[in-house]
Amino acid sequence: MTRSIPEAPRFASPAERETWARVMAALPGDATVFANFPLHTGGFDHEADLVVLLPDHGVVVLEVKGGSIWYDGEWHQNDHVIHPTDQARRVKYALREYVEGDPRWSRGRITWAHGVVAPDSTFTADVQAPDCPRSSLHDGEDLHDILGRLENQCSEVRATKRPSDDDLQLMVEILSGRGFTGLDLNAEARQRQAEADRLTAEQAMLLRVTRLLNRVEVRGGAGSGKTMLALAQTKELSRGREDTPPRRVALLCYSIGLGQFLRREVESWPKGTRPAFAGTFAELGRRWGAPDGTREDSEFWEEKLPAIMAELAAELSEGEKYDAIIVDEAQDFADSWWVPLLRALKDPERGGLYVYSDENQRIFARFGQPPVPLVPLVLDHNLRNTRQIHSAFGPLAPTRMTARGGDGVDVTFVPSEDPLPAADDAVDTLLDVGWHPGNIALLTTGSRHPVQSELTGSRGQIGYWRTYWEDEVFYGHVLGCKGLERPAIVLCVNESHVRDRSRERLYVGMSRATDHLIVVGDPDVVREVGGPEVAERLGIAT
Repeated sequence: MTRSIPEAPRFASPAERETWARVMAALPGDATVFANFPLHTGGFDHEADLVVLLPDHGVVVLEVKGGSIWYDGEWHQNDHVIHPTDQARRVKYALREYVEGDPRWSRGRITWAHGVVAPDSTFTADVQAPDCPRSSLHDGEDLHDILGRLENQCSEVRATKRPSDDDLQLMVEILSGRGFTGLDLNAEARQRQAEADRLTAEQAMLLRVTRLLNRVEVRGGAGSGKTMLALAQTKELSRGREDTPPRRVALLCYSIGLGQFLRREVESWPKGTRPAFAGTFAELGRRWGAPDGTREDSEFWEEKLPAIMAELAAELSEGEKYDAIIVDEAQDFADSWWVPLLRALKDPERGGLYVYSDENQRIFARFGQPPVPLVPLVLDHNLRNTRQIHSAFGPLAPTRMTARGGDGVDVTFVPSEDPLPAADDAVDTLLDVGWHPGNIALLTTGSRHPVQSELTGSRGQIGYWRTYWEDEVFYGHVLGCKGLERPAIVLCVNESHVRDRSRERLYVGMSRATDHLIVVGDPDVVREVGGPEVAERLGIAT
């Protein structure tokens, strides 16, 4: 099979990608193609669109030009004068000088040729330019016989040695360089994170459009940037704008982990932009004087606590109340929770209420809705997951979303009837290929991982969640990780059978990975939970 370096190149234009694909399909298995090859030599920077290494024939440097290409004494691309032959020739000589100057090369002068590919254009057989004979000019039709044409180009170069396979293998070594550190997965993840942040900032334009609306529900699937948008809205309302004064804002969620994240974010902001409160619903209650309860006491959470908070909210002074309340992951809130929140507004009838939700992440047995009308807005772009990850969990999302998160590696499925040890092995695999521990999380959908149970027992809930921001592998459960993400996730589907909200748990777990996702579990269980479309995208055989 023809080798491409890099294996999956990125191209600046569709013409370059098409030419690379056609050349790769036509060449024999012992050939090598360098794509978008950069070279700095002699004080100059060069870049070759394609460098084709053909054993027993030679090396051909190809310059690719898309669009309409023609010659009338000068070469033109659409409405611009270009010099494609000069580009190809300069790169050819620079590459030849670089290879022959390497101390490992002692094989003399081999055959070097150069040419121009115009995949979108068509030329007659008698086209002739002084700097580019027709045999070195390849149009779209010529790509059907590109191997024969490249071999013919090499044969036209006289009095040179035809390179053997060994010659070209040594050339590959020379052009591949020495002493490289290899692919930095963590750097790529940081780059994708920066791009996701940029796209989310663009999306924040919604806040300007809706700034005159006091009651809004923003709906969006996983990866749509809801939490980042909620934070941006919190900052904007807290500091005010030219046409609106600063407001006293409370930013709320249910989960402890997300609450810790929100608090850490707002504490890093300048004074004057921070909200009056950021944290969980329970923490807001404790601020007012409400008691705490255990996570296992559902009656406390659904009935007692909201009733107590409703009474306490009614007793708040005007200065303690809020101009606006923002709720992230609002699908976690029960009906009874909205009563104290509305009472905590300075103006319960018209005060700001901004709700961010994803119905498919409703993984708790609560089905509450705000008891007031809200203007709905829908986020339909996935910004934070790679296209491969988004494609894998896409069938589980509430609506079809457009993937804008960039390309990454394929999602991996590891079949196992004993998922937990297999998930631990998958973490070791991620560490072996270069992922930093702080970029990895192992999440379970069933019973908790022993490490999570141990840390919770020794440090308590708050102490356990602080480990999320340590530079170590994080061990968690999907129930607590909505709104949070890490670049590399091992999702351990350690449920022996399908139960209520299993599909939602799978959706939450798969969507926590931004760059690299490994799913571990029994194929039959994953297929039953996720459905045939998810199973197909994970490569689970029927």
